[in-house]
Amino acid sequence: MTTTAPAPGPLLALPPDDALRTQLHEEIHARPSARIRLPALVVYVAVLNEGIGRDAECAHLRRLPGQQALPVEALQGNFLRMRVGPFSMKWERHTEFTRYSIVQALPAFGGLGAEDPDLLPGLAVDPAWLREIPGRTVVALKLAMVHGDLADTAGVMAEAARWFGGRPLVASMMGGRGAEGRGHSCAITDFHLRASGFEHFLVVAPPQTSETRAGRISQRLLELETYRMMALRGLPVAKALAPELNAAEATLAALTEQFEAAKASDQELLDRLVALAARLERATAQHDYRFAATRAYHTLVGQRLAELREVAIPGTQTIGEFLQRRLNPAIATVAATAQRLASLSQRVERASALLRTRVDIATEAQNQQLLAKLTRGQELQLRLQTTVEGLSIAAISYYVVSLLLYGAKAAKAAGLPVEPEIAAGVLIPLVLWGVWRTTRRIHERLRAKE
Repeated sequence: MTTTAPAPGPLLALPPDDALRTQLHEEIHARPSARIRLPALVVYVAVLNEGIGRDAECAHLRRLPGQQALPVEALQGNFLRMRVGPFSMKWERHTEFTRYSIVQALPAFGGLGAEDPDLLPGLAVDPAWLREIPGRTVVALKLAMVHGDLADTAGVMAEAARWFGGRPLVASMMGGRGAEGRGHSCAITDFHLRASGFEHFLVVAPPQTSETRAGRISQRLLELETYRMMALRGLPVAKALAPELNAAEATLAALTEQFEAAKASDQELLDRLVALAARLERATAQHDYRFAATRAYHTLVGQRLAELREVAIPGTQTIGEFLQRRLNPAIATVAATAQRLASLSQRVERASALLRTRVDIATEAQNQQLLAKLTRGQELQLRLQTTVEGLSIAAISYYVVSLLLYGAKAAKAAGLPVEPEIAAGVLIPLVLWGVWRTTRRIHERLRAKE
């Protein structure tokens, strides 16, 4: 018995894919780390991209050598890596910012033995191209990655001090404590913004460091600095909002005092509370996104610091300690301002609810007084109507008796033995009763219809 081999091709043993399955699955591979061969220089610029579309960014990327035919569609995935002569370029677009990373060989004059080297002359890309990147710079950083002997920590720190021009340094041994009791690399910086607008970072790694590990190290450090700066964007907003919140709290306190002492009309107080609530809602609409973004970026900073797995170098503050001591107070200020704004909005809402309750109670009392007046008016109207009906009965009876009198006179003139005055007088009670009875029947019919 022979069996037939299955036809080549994928075996479809699954239900149809969800429309987003492939896109969501590939998101894990969306921004892979670069492969960096040491010694290397990473020139990194992050710009705010508000109001700047992919067309403008693509047009700027086309100015690189050999990229004149770059299609806009290549930027739709928010990530692009290209090889441009002696360097590689990585473009990444995020919600608020766009990142440009250039990886090139480290110039010979920028090695570990140099003293405060100026790396701009050694850039493989035209400085004018960097200067004309569309957007507003939020982070500009030069990351030099060199080989070194991590066993000689004191020697590495001494050479790093010369490399940074003698400025105070913060440094961390990254990767935890390995088999040799130290990490896989050392990151050093002074967090100093130079006249060129760039910060400088230095990474010292042993010769056996792989290209992929070097890429991951650079990515973590660059993201750490970017998210730190983006998290701090909420601090100026919080400081600018503080006077407005102070004024709003003072206004609310004054309104509450007037409300309690009944020093102003309820309608006036309610109008002022509504105006205050509108101001706070406007502030919330303007700044709530910034405060939420600050919380998100701060979380990412903490994650990137945890990924570094820092080990302290004796006598030197770690990068994480340095950042947290300066970043945490700023983030706490932003969080306190956001909480203060939300709390103030709730307090205004509660005060407005109390005032509306009092206005509703006063309105209800006025309505009750109005109903009482209407009831008294209806009672008077009923009494008047009863009086008018009595007069109406008398008037109708008078006309009926008058008609009967004229009829009796006509009968007497015709020769009948009738005394008109006597007949009319005898019929008066009967006529009164008949008119009254007819009126009562009309009332009974109207009630029955109701």
